[in-house]
Amino acid sequence: MRRFPPERIVCLTEETVETLYLLGEDHRIVGVSGYAVRPPQVRREKPRVSAFTSADLPKILALAPDLVLAFSDLQAGIVADLARAGIAVHLFNQRDVAGCLAMIRTLGALVGAGARAEALACSYESRLAAAAAAGAGHQRTRVYFEEWDTPMIAGIGWVSDLIGYAGGEDVFAAVSRAQGAAGRIVTPEQVIAAAPEVILASWCGKRVNVARIRARPGWEAIPAVAEGRIHEIKSPLILQPGPAALTDGFDAIRAALA
Repeated sequence: MRRFPPERIVCLTEETVETLYLLGEDHRIVGVSGYAVRPPQVRREKPRVSAFTSADLPKILALAPDLVLAFSDLQAGIVADLARAGIAVHLFNQRDVAGCLAMIRTLGALVGAGARAEALACSYESRLAAAAAAGAGHQRTRVYFEEWDTPMIAGIGWVSDLIGYAGGEDVFAAVSRAQGAAGRIVTPEQVIAAAPEVILASWCGKRVNVARIRARPGWEAIPAVAEGRIHEIKSPLILQPGPAALTDGFDAIRAALA
């Protein structure tokens, strides 16, 4: 990083984009992921330089960034290419709600906005704690979250945490902490045996087909299917490990469990 705070930042995923806007530091952003849609003006204001597992390296280098923000092992190849080109990179790897909050605080520190980031993170913590307190003592609703359909992949850690804050019980909480998606693959038979009362689905990059879920062999015995409690949550709301998931994504989970 040539300057502090960095003056030219490229964000390869959505959550750092939204966080910088919320911190009032969006003037530092010079390039974003093609998936960045929050806030809406980002698609007008910032050039798109990457997908998720691929990036336009010459375009990024032409922007002369002081810092590139990346996420997870899935972007490790991009990070390596940028590092070899002499670019400073910070790779986040948050997998649960605590990690999402830490990302906000860390990003605030990186851009010299630590106090604002602390206030933002605390506001999310307070909101989640209030929701959990409101549901204390009530029977928990059993929830299956499906992140992908072929193979069937259960929810990641921050989704599992948010289900808990919303008063639900993630039926596959034990696998939500797996480091990779392969560790969260479940079988149709496992879901039937888990007997969720609500099914939430967010298939990354494509629309959820509720009718197809309902028609899976043997699934008519699942309470969620029998009672018609299958809900799609849009990917940008819940699969972005940052402000979107902690606000609108969480609200969507609460609405589905109401």
